[in-house]
Amino acid sequence: MNNTNCPCGRSKNYHDCCEIIHSNITLAKTPEDVMRSRYTAFVRTKIDYLLQSWSSKTRDNSSKAKKELLAWAKAVTWVKLDVLHTSFTSPNTGTVEFKAFFYENGTLECIHENSLFTIENGHWVYVGEV
Repeated sequence: MNNTNCPCGRSKNYHDCCEIIHSNITLAKTPEDVMRSRYTAFVRTKIDYLLQSWSSKTRDNSSKAKKELLAWAKAVTWVKLDVLHTSFTSPNTGTVEFKAFFYENGTLECIHENSLFTIENGHWVYVGEV
């Protein structure tokens, strides 16, 4: 068992946190669970999970897009995730404002986004920036 803290920032080890969701996305009970598990999927380059947790209405399923996503996730060094705010706009939609910090080409960068999540096929998925 991996006893290090999960990259998502929760004080659980990866095995008891995001790995469970990576194995079964229906265990993500909130948009925040999906956001945290997506961040961890970037850290661990779990591209299939990133696509599974992305709305079919906004994701690019091409093999080129998948290769580019994998290449980018491997090219950066992930530092941390800060979840700033979460809200439910209805029982089936919610938002998560976050900052994801990473090094790219030796420079500390930050993605600051307020993301929209919805339920699709019985589980939460990332739709895009609000």
